[in-house]
Amino acid sequence: MTTTHVGGRRPRTRRDRSDEQPVPEAEFSSYYGRQVVKPAPWDVRIPLYMFAGGVAAGSSLLAAGAQLTGRPALRRAGRLTALGALGVSLGALVSDLGRPERFLNMLRTVKLTSPMSVGTWLLSIYGAPAGVVALDEVARIAGLDSRPVRLLGSVSGPTGVLAALTAPPVAAYTAVLLSDTSTPTWRAGYRELPLVFCASAAAASGGVAMMTTPVAQAAPARRLAAAGAVVELVSEQAMERSMGLMAEPLHTGTGGRYMRAAKAFTVAGALGTVLGGRRRWAAVLSGAALAAGSFCTRMGVFEAGQASARDPKYTVVPQRERVDRGEEVRFTPRGDGPR
Repeated sequence: MTTTHVGGRRPRTRRDRSDEQPVPEAEFSSYYGRQVVKPAPWDVRIPLYMFAGGVAAGSSLLAAGAQLTGRPALRRAGRLTALGALGVSLGALVSDLGRPERFLNMLRTVKLTSPMSVGTWLLSIYGAPAGVVALDEVARIAGLDSRPVRLLGSVSGPTGVLAALTAPPVAAYTAVLLSDTSTPTWRAGYRELPLVFCASAAAASGGVAMMTTPVAQAAPARRLAAAGAVVELVSEQAMERSMGLMAEPLHTGTGGRYMRAAKAFTVAGALGTVLGGRRRWAAVLSGAALAAGSFCTRMGVFEAGQASARDPKYTVVPQRERVDRGEEVRFTPRGDGPR
């Protein structure tokens, strides 16, 4: 007797199904390979703003220390450098914002959950005393002697200490600003990035002070520069280990080139500071190398973050790993950035 099957096909048996190849595991990807996260609409002005702000903060710390230990040349160099660097930082930020009133509008309210709002207030609170002590130094250099000038000199001591107390958050908050965005590499480094930026600011400000201060009074600057360079290199390594896949853009492409240059400049500057910092020419070269390394660090982190936003792998793969671990996956872009 012949059995007729619908469609002329024999029913599949258990043996037939057992011979089939297993279905390959599906791969997660973005829509047609498009980026999942939109890169920040920033350019070199933002890394410059972060670098100059760090130099200003470190210079104010050095100036306050010099004020308390009787090193007038180092005090003068620190105060004037802080004002100049702060001007560069604010200029770069306002240029990126497009209109100066946008910066002023941020002062209309205080939003503690917004790093940009907090950062705007930090810059303003720090900038006032930093400007006052710098004006006092300019008046002393010009030899001015009037009642307002004498009043300025009488308040410059406590004002310099106030500038130093408000300086460290200025160096650190830009790292919080980056890590509070949805950019994968920036968010992955949220634990160590503030330490990296603070140490980098210490190395850069110490380096600039070595360039602008006679070697006889520059010992605190040399110590700050060397310590900042060492902490920066160590904390960068720790950050890259903790970031896992997200550290890849720090080693490839434009970001990788900047990070390699940063490490080379920082190592060279630190060695020059320790071995030859008491010689004027060595102090200038070492200080310049440390400042260049600090700027390259900001550029490297910036470019690495932008690269991680453009490649969907850095958004999708971590989400897949969290799914495999049974964790809840949420995509909640946050952070308002400098714009």
